[in-house]
Amino acid sequence: MTAFMYIISFGEQDHSWWFTLQEIPGLEKFSRTNNISYLYTSDTLDWTILILYFGLLFILAVYGAYRLRITYLFLKYHSFRPKPKAYFDEEHLPHVTVQLPLFNEMYVVERLLAACVALDYPKDKLEIQVLDDSTDETQAIARSAVERYAAQGVDIVYLHRTDRRGFKAGALSEGLKVAKGEFILIFDADFQPKPDCIRKMIHYFTEPRVGVVQFRWSHLNADYNLLTRVQSVMLDGHFVVEHTARHRSGGFFNFNGTAGMWRREAIEWSGGWQADTLAEDTDLSYRAQLLGWKFVYILDEDVPAELPVDINAFKVQQRRWAKGYTQVALKILPRLGGLNLPLHAKVETFFHLSGNLIYPLMIVFHLLHLPILIVRYNQGLFHLMLLDVPFLLLSTFSVTSYYFVSLKELHGRRWKDLLMIYLAMAIGVGISISNAKAVLEALLGIQSSFMRTPKYAIDATSTAKAWQHKKYRRNMGWLPILEIGMAFYFILTTAYAVHSRIWGVLPFLSIFVVGYGYVGIASLLNGLGVHLEIKRAAGQLATTAE
Repeated sequence: MTAFMYIISFGEQDHSWWFTLQEIPGLEKFSRTNNISYLYTSDTLDWTILILYFGLLFILAVYGAYRLRITYLFLKYHSFRPKPKAYFDEEHLPHVTVQLPLFNEMYVVERLLAACVALDYPKDKLEIQVLDDSTDETQAIARSAVERYAAQGVDIVYLHRTDRRGFKAGALSEGLKVAKGEFILIFDADFQPKPDCIRKMIHYFTEPRVGVVQFRWSHLNADYNLLTRVQSVMLDGHFVVEHTARHRSGGFFNFNGTAGMWRREAIEWSGGWQADTLAEDTDLSYRAQLLGWKFVYILDEDVPAELPVDINAFKVQQRRWAKGYTQVALKILPRLGGLNLPLHAKVETFFHLSGNLIYPLMIVFHLLHLPILIVRYNQGLFHLMLLDVPFLLLSTFSVTSYYFVSLKELHGRRWKDLLMIYLAMAIGVGISISNAKAVLEALLGIQSSFMRTPKYAIDATSTAKAWQHKKYRRNMGWLPILEIGMAFYFILTTAYAVHSRIWGVLPFLSIFVVGYGYVGIASLLNGLGVHLEIKRAAGQLATTAE
């Protein structure tokens, strides 16, 4: 008899809270039909579940091993610090164009422009382009600031588009057509570059093959709330460990769309900005590197940026990245076979670009947790724990070491970081439904617009509710219902594990309960807040009209 007979009949002897087969009218007769009888009297379903579970666990463990390898490469090349091969003379510094792509950024645009105008670089060799696709008050704010700075002698121009064709890639492409600079420095609206950043980037381009110099992202509001603290952990893992390991080991890494400088020639030779993916930065990065352009990553220099303070805005950002990366993978990976690249470079590129493809597999794997516990309990297959515990430990250890190494690099050893690592893992699980949806859309060829992440000019000095009555807040959609449903599913799974005294799985199950529960409930509460704010604004408008 299969374990799934026991989902219904479990507890017949001890009168527990499980229903018995006989207690459900008509089910016993229904189970005598050929198909159901076969299901309940063979082990086929049990072994199907076991094979599917271990197959998915193996795939996840392979990606865990890859992450562990990235961490190893970081530690191996940690002492290497890239330096420019030569330096430009002051009188021969090249012309630089700073591009600032905007779309509805009324709260942060003045902060961005002020930082860019203060850049320490010869004024006759610095151009600032404000590439504004906005449809709201941002237009007037940006235009006014540009006119004010232009009157002070700053070489700054305001370029406004009304159709938003190509989204960010389209704006950058249009600006490039009229840019004066040999080098193009790009900042998104939520960034606040330091005055010396150009001087610290430009000299790497004395090497003719260098196409991009990328700085690390740091965070203006990392300690604002729990969500921003967790995001800082997640992003620091990427920018400290991944980028450093790939660059210093000779692998490919991607320009991150901002806080980096391009050689204009590299953009043009590589086919320019293309809008057929939502990750135009990663797309162009790989096209350029596959043509032989060299990228440089500077871990020790940073550009501060604002982290999303709203869970729904954070999920929009993560979905865009997941979908964009998947689109780039579909575009770039088929070309690898015909390229004359070392095997390690092809493997590295595959794992880097395909990482988001595991999100749909993760959802299936998560849903198998309760069935696999039931199969083991009722079939007496506890010895199989010897197979999956190493895989689970590999996956878990790879993530914890990855985050721990990055945090230690930036902040030294702090035991409180272990809690933040746990929460980063949990929230990473919690957003898996949202990201899986994005990946499936990419695989199915479903197109969507570029949904930019709202920014509210939140920094370390902002009050707790500084953003809650501002524009741009995202609706929750329907995904929080599924996320909360998954949290309840794992509460049920945990209850079954406790009832069956399968204690070893409880730490793993807690990650799912916390992750799905936090993401779902926070999304729901924020979504309700947006709904109430819309009603309040509508009421004020009606009162004013009267």
